[in-house]
Amino acid sequence: MRDEEPRAASGSLPQEFDRAGTVQRGPLVDPFGRAITYLRVSVTDRCDFRCVYCMSEHMSFLPKQDLLTLEELDRVCSAFIARGVRKLRLTGGEPLVRRGIMGLFASLARHRTTGALDELTVTTNGSQLPKYAAELKSCGVERINVSLDTLDPDKFRAITRWGALDKVLAGIDAAQAAGLKVKINAVALRGVNEDEFPQLLEWAHGRGMDLTLIEVMPLGDVGTGRLDQYLPLSLVRARLSERYTLEDIPYRTGGPARYVQVKETGGRLGFITPLTHNFCESCNRVRLTCTGTLYMCLGQEDAADLRAPLRASEGDDLLHAAIDEAISRKPKGHDFIIDRRHQRPALARHMSVTGG
Repeated sequence: MRDEEPRAASGSLPQEFDRAGTVQRGPLVDPFGRAITYLRVSVTDRCDFRCVYCMSEHMSFLPKQDLLTLEELDRVCSAFIARGVRKLRLTGGEPLVRRGIMGLFASLARHRTTGALDELTVTTNGSQLPKYAAELKSCGVERINVSLDTLDPDKFRAITRWGALDKVLAGIDAAQAAGLKVKINAVALRGVNEDEFPQLLEWAHGRGMDLTLIEVMPLGDVGTGRLDQYLPLSLVRARLSERYTLEDIPYRTGGPARYVQVKETGGRLGFITPLTHNFCESCNRVRLTCTGTLYMCLGQEDAADLRAPLRASEGDDLLHAAIDEAISRKPKGHDFIIDRRHQRPALARHMSVTGG
């Protein structure tokens, strides 16, 4: 009788074998035919700010021994890159506060050199950019996102609780001086910064920076009602359209933002709308936490442990098998909703745990 072809493990994606019987693992494709080409990695849950939509003021952070080492983070990222991930974003918490983080950027830069990775980038609050901007550029980082919700110093302090606007602006100056392309991310907060978007837009575009507005996401107990914070971007766009000419454009950065060109400024304005209009149908992303937990969807609790297989063997077969099994469970869409009856978040974990 003819020998049977080797079979994939139950629940995992199909595998191919070469003539020597070595597993040849192909690109990551979820059950809905979406290729996974974008990995966001939270390298720490710690931050030097305490933004009101992201954290509670008195956070309990993970013990340092629970975190993946920088070497382990490199190994997991490299495994994903070997499977077709073309864009890698390091996030936090605030990623640049992790000790030795530039060593990880320097190591991952080899994938940019070989052409295996199209983009290595970072989302930051900007506070550490005066120190690290030039080094990021030397590691192959070309573009960064800076979170900035207001240009009012007092309001900035109120939103971040611990932050100082002048330090962030100095960080943006340093980034642009180093040759980094900067995009500003602003969370739309009802009654807080909703009257500032024209000013923020004209300031960003005047400095050659794109601006992306983001709806507040119902993650974690942050000590205030989500309904109090939530401002639908459909309303924001309608208001901006009264003042500016917004033209839809096909520009994409690989993430969920949908962009318009602002005729009067010549710049781009993005909208990330997980609540008013989700972007699940084209989702190409998964998120890894600093403890090695892989979330296949930001808005679902289902997750996979990659730390155990990572540490169980010096080889990566177990790690790849765990990744395959996880991607086979990636859902069609998220469960984000603002609970108007109970004012509770859709998910208990904070945004800083999963990665901003």
